[in-house]
Amino acid sequence: MYRRTLLASAAALAMSAGAGFAQDDPVKVGFIYVGPIGDGGWTYEHNEGRLAVEEHFGDQVETVYQESVPEGADAERAITQMALSGADLIFTTSFGYMDPTMAVAEKFPDVKFEHATGYKRADNVSTYSARFYEGRAIQGHIAGSMTETNKIGYIASFPIPEVIRGINAAYLHAKKVNPEVEFSIVWAYTWFDPAKEADAARALIENGADVILQHTDSTAPQAAAQEAGGVITFGQASDMAEFGPEPRVSSIIDNWAPYYIDRVQAVIDGSWESVDTWDGIAPGMVEIGEISDAVPAEVKEEALALKESIASGEYHPFTGPINKQDGSVWLAEGETADDGTLLGMDFYVEGLTGEIPN
Repeated sequence: MYRRTLLASAAALAMSAGAGFAQDDPVKVGFIYVGPIGDGGWTYEHNEGRLAVEEHFGDQVETVYQESVPEGADAERAITQMALSGADLIFTTSFGYMDPTMAVAEKFPDVKFEHATGYKRADNVSTYSARFYEGRAIQGHIAGSMTETNKIGYIASFPIPEVIRGINAAYLHAKKVNPEVEFSIVWAYTWFDPAKEADAARALIENGADVILQHTDSTAPQAAAQEAGGVITFGQASDMAEFGPEPRVSSIIDNWAPYYIDRVQAVIDGSWESVDTWDGIAPGMVEIGEISDAVPAEVKEEALALKESIASGEYHPFTGPINKQDGSVWLAEGETADDGTLLGMDFYVEGLTGEIPN
């Protein structure tokens, strides 16, 4: 009985959502977050985008959110409840929300869904992500230039293409400026777990790493590096500037606000359609946080020049010659990676050690 009632309610809401918006009806926009909005990283920046939507549209919109939603069955329940509450547009902001988003979207064909970092789409499901690897290339350049031990630690979340691309981009550009550099990668299997992230950072530092990069969402690695002293770090997803000028010497900042405003506007004016967006430094979806004075002036100048060459399209971070880890040729001299390969990247480049977990 409950299931029939739930589905009937879903159908009714889906029908009403397609009726268009009266001028005095605010568009209800929902956000599903994998971490807390105070994480200082990934979820914090998505929530900044939500706040920008509120500021931009005023009483034209109502926003709602649910934070710290685990990926999997819990996500499907949370997304369903948000649709049942009358949301017209729902942003689901983590890779593991992909299948739950698709399942709920099928039940609510007139609700619009936007899924971050995934690849599955439908008539009412768009996908969006940022070319984080562009920022990783710049971080790699700084890291390779500044390490004194030649050991760089990398705290990785899950072995998905988005994370593997970042590791490869950082390593290639660290190696360009410092052929002696070595990467040690710790797979944390979490997006946000400050205790686990701090433990990973400490283990890497104890093994000689004097640079820590991360693809996890909390500021715990920054704090661990600050505690150790003599270790530099980079802000992940957000500026994490409170740890500057050292250990945090720069950052990758995810700027979602323009995209969120654009997509909400499309719902308001009736022009929304399913699209796939993958933007980087040039459009401003990926920003490079201020490079602190802890970075030598020459290295800072080189990093900013690299940023400009990527933004202008003059340089692609994956430009051959590049071999795969097993020594086989991936990209010939001057050849650049195509988006299809990057989106499905499941291999390390030559020089990285260890295996990518299943």
